[in-house]
Amino acid sequence: MAVTLKELAAKCGLSVATVSKALNDYSDIGEETRKRVRLAAQEMGYKPSSIARGLKTGRTYNLGVIYSDDTASGFTHCYFGPVLQAFRQEAEQNGYDLTFINGSHSGAHMDYLEHCLSRHVDGVCVVCAPSGDAELGRLLSSSIPAVTVDFLYNNRTCVQSENRKGMELLTRYVLAMGHRRIALIRGAGAHNPVADVRQAIFLGQMKQAGIEVPDVYLAQGEFHDPRSARRATRELLRLSQPPTCILMSDDYAAQGGLQEIRQAGLRVPEDISVAGYDGVSWIQSIRPHLTTIWQDTQTIGREAARQLMAQIEQPRTALAEIITVPCRLIEGETVRDLNTANH
Repeated sequence: MAVTLKELAAKCGLSVATVSKALNDYSDIGEETRKRVRLAAQEMGYKPSSIARGLKTGRTYNLGVIYSDDTASGFTHCYFGPVLQAFRQEAEQNGYDLTFINGSHSGAHMDYLEHCLSRHVDGVCVVCAPSGDAELGRLLSSSIPAVTVDFLYNNRTCVQSENRKGMELLTRYVLAMGHRRIALIRGAGAHNPVADVRQAIFLGQMKQAGIEVPDVYLAQGEFHDPRSARRATRELLRLSQPPTCILMSDDYAAQGGLQEIRQAGLRVPEDISVAGYDGVSWIQSIRPHLTTIWQDTQTIGREAARQLMAQIEQPRTALAEIITVPCRLIEGETVRDLNTANH
């Protein structure tokens, strides 16, 4: 049973009015009392009524989430799942509920903006959606507070992983291991912002190393799709001069590529090297440990929630920002050192 404000007041030895003021940051409540009330609320698991708060503030304490994933993975998605989970935890800790926004509501078709308005959300986070979607553009051009994850939109706050640095670290590492015939399986179709950035950085790093990447080494795949990675890997292995290393679109898709390599009777990394992207924890438990780029999904999700709540609660001081969350290289065991192999 939920803890009531009256029970919290009794625990603190204070009046209901004083406890309410302490929780709502009234200026006539001392800092010591405020801290004592909030500590007791945390210990008792007290959560203020969103209805009561809404009557006071004019807000619904409801955040919309747009998550349009073709794989229908939801919270099980290796990258977006943890981002969503962290976003939800941060929002709920601050008394907000979530509503997933899609193209229909109560059996009637409506666009993102109409759905947000019908659900009276205070703000919306776009976690995953087609960047060129006209309906999405209409929503993000509206006055509703909004934050995007991993793609930029005019004058909207974006929280993104450090994709440029991540691909730079990964490409430089593979080059330092002596590889020159390096292929990239691109995630998603044309004009995907994340895939575009990673491919551009990869080609830039290869050019700096004096290496021209043939078109056949730029294979098409899909994010979070082992089948497409397996198909692309098969095509690369059939080349008259196959690559010595394949950079997969992500860790989950890489499992399909690794399966195709084993099916061809080849060993990783002895016969061919492989690297992923994302740093998925459960995949790191598989041997050999996958060489990859770890992305801080917890920080991305939590920061997206904080930025959105700041826009809602402090609209006069919140500024649109591009917030980049650092990533790091996990060296793993799937990239062979050709420098030592050739001696």
